[in-house]
Amino acid sequence: MTELLEPIAGGLTVLIIFLGLSSPLITIGLIYYFKKRLEHKQIMAAIEKGTPLSELRPVEPAKQAGPLWIKNLTAGIAMIIVGIGLACMPLSGYLIGPPPFVYFVIAVILFAIGISHLVRGLLQHKTEQQTPSNNNRISAESSP
Repeated sequence: MTELLEPIAGGLTVLIIFLGLSSPLITIGLIYYFKKRLEHKQIMAAIEKGTPLSELRPVEPAKQAGPLWIKNLTAGIAMIIVGIGLACMPLSGYLIGPPPFVYFVIAVILFAIGISHLVRGLLQHKTEQQTPSNNNRISAESSP
């Protein structure tokens, strides 16, 4: 009798774990769906009344938390560190799962993406430094 119940208990355990992990995603998806549906109804009502859409949703200026070069530089350094860490994982000896070659491939990909972000951040920083000085020079030349 217990031989028949073991697969059912295992299946129920997997189902409970799956529902526990997927319920936040489903909740977020439903909230997003209903929010978009309400927004669509408001837009349709505004169109029917003849109200301009610009009054319905005011345009806000884009908010930039900081210079983009800092974000790229940080992402690049983080990916380089993760790539080096993944490359060192097969050397630890506690490797369970895919063969070590997979870790090296993923590590090389992350390392390359990190280098590209690092170079991009440095180039953006260099252009941002040059741009204000050019604007100051032009405004100084144009003023009497």
